Amino acid sequence: MPLSEHEQRMLEQMERALYAEDPKFATALEGSGLRTYTRRRVYQAVVGFLVGIALLMAGMVAQQIWISVVGFLVMLGCAVLAVTGWRKAPKPGEQPAAGTVPGGAPTAKRQGKQKRSMMDRIEQRWQRRRDEQGGR
Repeated sequence: MPLSEHEQRMLEQMERALYAEDPKFATALEGSGLRTYTRRRVYQAVVGFLVGIALLMAGMVAQQIWISVVGFLVMLGCAVLAVTGWRKAPKPGEQPAAGTVPGGAPTAKRQGKQKRSMMDRIEQRWQRRRDEQGGR
């Protein structure tokens, strides 16, 4: 059942008051949905990894190579999901990154900053090497 207009206004006022009184607590509450989602995704990936191990072993016991290959691919996919999910999970009390969409990739603006900073690092390394060679 949707909230009435009066209830929505009251809820918005309470949210504004919470942000004004304790912004750290409010942001911690805000990030909990994403944290729960990523934690659940990591757990699912771990279970999938264990299923992949079981398939790999079953293929070896039954001497069916294709079952073992499927088990290995399931293990590999689940390992990738677990690692990426673990890295994306915000720490407790931390607000999700502004440039990311929950469960998605960084936006183009954030990717541009990452590329620029990578280019800056490469240029700095190149300059250091040139300085070191020139000083010899």
